Amino acid sequence: MSNLIPLERIENKILLIRGRKVLLDRDLAELYGVETRRLVEQVKRNITRFPDDFMFQMSQDEFENWRSQIAMSNSVKMGLRRPPYAFTEHGIAMLSSVLKSERAVQVNIAIVRAFIRMREMLLENENMANRLKEIEKRMDTQEINTIIIMDKLRTLVATQEKKKRKIGFHTVSK
Repeated sequence: MSNLIPLERIENKILLIRGRKVLLDRDLAELYGVETRRLVEQVKRNITRFPDDFMFQMSQDEFENWRSQIAMSNSVKMGLRRPPYAFTEHGIAMLSSVLKSERAVQVNIAIVRAFIRMREMLLENENMANRLKEIEKRMDTQEINTIIIMDKLRTLVATQEKKKRKIGFHTVSK
């Protein structure tokens, strides 16, 4: 049961809405193996467990924008009469106390692992970007130093060519 859902499948469903990483109610319902309306029903029965930073409903504008970004067939749109609920990582953790099946517990563990993995990947990317910036700075500095050295060498070579005199005994030709 530990490999119930591949992490990649969960990661592909995580969206960025209002600057937060969230999963939508319909995707969570699919992962939990329940109907979306049943999931929302349980959440509404326990609404005090879901403050705004744990769960929010998309605004109509967000909903329309989201719908326009995904190519949905009419049969799928028929089920979307209202904007979906978006659950943050903390809201998903709270779902485990509302949905008490064994599958719900295992899915929640998988989802939390997916969020952790994404956070680690972002941190790795940030570290990599910082290292690249550091290398670019060093290369820029080295490049500037190389240009300065080359200019100084050119000046030295030019001044030495001017001072060249013939070596040895010179006679005046008549």
